[in-house]
Amino acid sequence: MPLLAPPLSLYVHMPWCVKKCPYCDFNSHGLRGEPPPYERYVDLLLADLDADRADFAAALHGRTVHSIFFGGGTPSLFAPELIDRFLGGVRERLPLADDAEITLETNPGTVEHGRFDGYLAAGVNRLSFGIQSFDDDKLRRLGRIHSAAEAEAAVKSAQDAGYANINLDLMYALPEQTLDGALADVARAVALAPTHISHYQLTLEPNTAFAANPPPLPDDDHAWAMQEACEQALAAAGYGQYEISAYARPGRRCVHNLNYWRFGDYLGIGAGAHGKLSDTAAGAVRRRWKTRHPRAWMDAAGGPGRIGGDQAVDVAELPFEYMLNALRLVDGVPMADFASRTGLPAEQIAPALARCRERGWLVDDPALLRTTELGQRFLNDVIAAFLD
Repeated sequence: MPLLAPPLSLYVHMPWCVKKCPYCDFNSHGLRGEPPPYERYVDLLLADLDADRADFAAALHGRTVHSIFFGGGTPSLFAPELIDRFLGGVRERLPLADDAEITLETNPGTVEHGRFDGYLAAGVNRLSFGIQSFDDDKLRRLGRIHSAAEAEAAVKSAQDAGYANINLDLMYALPEQTLDGALADVARAVALAPTHISHYQLTLEPNTAFAANPPPLPDDDHAWAMQEACEQALAAAGYGQYEISAYARPGRRCVHNLNYWRFGDYLGIGAGAHGKLSDTAAGAVRRRWKTRHPRAWMDAAGGPGRIGGDQAVDVAELPFEYMLNALRLVDGVPMADFASRTGLPAEQIAPALARCRERGWLVDDPALLRTTELGQRFLNDVIAAFLD
């Protein structure tokens, strides 16, 4: 089957944050001593982009970028002028869709009032706030540097600046959290009228402070009860679930994340950033990731040392990688997309599909890859069925 080029996005990693949270396993680095070299980092982001464009010239030829996502760390530590400089550089280097979604992650405790209009003027048209909870005790236990009142004030300030597309991140199953507490967080988020809410369970990730010293978390049954009740509350408020942890107003689904889940392509630039690109000429899906530590990545200055790894995805692993993303979507994906985005015939996964349908994990529709409600509950098992 021919491998077809899917939509293209750009992920930009900004690795610094004021303070590392005890649950966080992202490539983020708390501020210590001298301020980070923000201006130099932006210049090196463009150098990284130039080097990737040279390396992947054939695969990128004629393709348009449909979304840009500034993740971290805390990208809002970078001044609007630097974001503007970077986006101007992107426009000089790559075709950018007129309606491209451009998201900036921000934390309420790091944004100075008056900055939101600067980000908007630079071209950022979507903000994602790392709220996590509206309970001050829970925020303290999560190591967050903001209060509930500061979170509400920051969101309202962004709305006053003209932002009409805002996501709020919320977590549930927090230390000693009750069902009422989880629902109260959802209610306060909904009251701010964002267009999108990401609602996900706190989990203990390896190599984090919480993994080394676990806090008292709700058990699996209580966590599941929170998930179900909060899903219902979000649905009643007009937020449709379209992915395991993503809820949106009509027409406000996250374009960038949808591209990930649909096995689209994306360049990843910056320290530790991951990218995925379809090389249609070679019939291969490539993954590239960058050197993780910011200093080491900057010392490479756009040279080969910036690359932490680069490899074609093994053909035997492609079905698993595809399902790991696509089956998270509540509506599923067309079966035809599997062939066009992996280059593999559907017959290759026919035995795994049959097993999953027999167990009631996938809908019995040859034209659609979609989990049933039971399949959503056992999603890890469904995905693991495609490992062979």
